[in-house]
Amino acid sequence: MSGRAEEPIADLGFARVDLDRESRTGDPEVVFADGKTPEQVVEILARLHDAHPSRAVMATRVSAEAAAAVAAALPQAVLDQEARAVTLGPLPAPRGRVCVVAAGTSDLPVAAEAALTCRVHGAEVETVTDVGVAGIHRLMAVRDRLDAADCLVVVAGMEGALPSVVGGLVGVPMIGVPTSVGYGASFGGLAALLAMLNSCAPGVSVVNIDNGYGAGVAAARIARRAR
Repeated sequence: MSGRAEEPIADLGFARVDLDRESRTGDPEVVFADGKTPEQVVEILARLHDAHPSRAVMATRVSAEAAAAVAAALPQAVLDQEARAVTLGPLPAPRGRVCVVAAGTSDLPVAAEAALTCRVHGAEVETVTDVGVAGIHRLMAVRDRLDAADCLVVVAGMEGALPSVVGGLVGVPMIGVPTSVGYGASFGGLAALLAMLNSCAPGVSVVNIDNGYGAGVAAARIARRAR
């Protein structure tokens, strides 16, 4: 792992990139690509990689145009199309295990973002998909896999009931991720968010709508500390 960066901030003119975050938190800064130009994404990602060559740096919410620019300028970068994210550099050796649980296939992009984030932030990941409460028997069949993890990330849209059910089945630290998947009365994920915040199951923590990245960082840190 690289040591403290020679300069704490890289001033690129359009961005002041935090090169010292790894020494403070254990994890390098991540690029939120949405709203940035492809050229800006490339430049920030390259500067972070220069500062942290021994471990992966990451850009999230990468558009097709930005992904193409990264591939042309940084051919060693790896694109995860489902997660809509790019990594540059080797993944760290995993410590601890996170199980990412997705209620339905429509929730997979957010679940994939959470899973990749966990790997970039140093945790092993197992993914369990399509175990929503509409077919509760599917969830019961994988209960042992949930119980074996150091942390769970539970991703669900619609009414957002899955974290409450999982919270009643296992005592593993858990982070709920509401998604914007659902019909009109789901209000773009607000119904799922409120359901998770109001869960009567103990131990359910919740991040913002579609925030697989935030859940992945928190889960990886929990899993690393558990080991």
